[in-house]
Amino acid sequence: MLKHEKAVVVFSGGQDSTTCLFWAKQTFKDVIAVTFNYGQRHSAEIEVAKEIAADLQVPHHVLDMGLLNQLAPSALTRSNIDIEIKEGELPSTFVEGRNLLFLSFAAILGKQAGARHIVTGVCETDFSGYPDCRDSFVKSLNVTLNLSMDHEFVIHTPLMWLDKKETWKLADELGAFDYVRERTLTCYNGLKGSGCGECPACTLRQNGLDQYIEEKGGSVQ
Repeated sequence: MLKHEKAVVVFSGGQDSTTCLFWAKQTFKDVIAVTFNYGQRHSAEIEVAKEIAADLQVPHHVLDMGLLNQLAPSALTRSNIDIEIKEGELPSTFVEGRNLLFLSFAAILGKQAGARHIVTGVCETDFSGYPDCRDSFVKSLNVTLNLSMDHEFVIHTPLMWLDKKETWKLADELGAFDYVRERTLTCYNGLKGSGCGECPACTLRQNGLDQYIEEKGGSVQ
């Protein structure tokens, strides 16, 4: 059934959303991608998203979400806020309301584009404590979106119960391992591929990669 449907992928150009984009292209007949410019610390994220979407021939929309930057200061929107993870607190990289707004605007775009499927790379396994990455939040918002627009949206979260090792495995199964490894931007310091190797995002990504390569016996095709 899904092979005849259209989907919107919430797309940042990072490991998770790029894996989801490949998953969506394999799962749905038509796919469009949407990236949000919310004044994130590194504009390179948007440029990488544009490059990947163009390379994969996916129609791509970049929407202005500058108000989010004004309302929700975080280490991802302010260069003067350090990237920190403290025991018992949300990481300083948490942007209040980000996924709530991203998914809501993706739904509005989707309805105008004739799509009822929304794909996002949120994950509860490696979610760093972000409340808007939880399965319960996504299911709740799915109901709310359907009621608010009288439209039967389905939010898909292919990575929800995968850790980073399993996310690399999925990318490999989709034939996108090298692509994701070399062309995506996950790093909080704005560096493509393996990134800076020091920030929490790079550490999580690299640990998962090392675990997957070890599981595969030291080589990945």
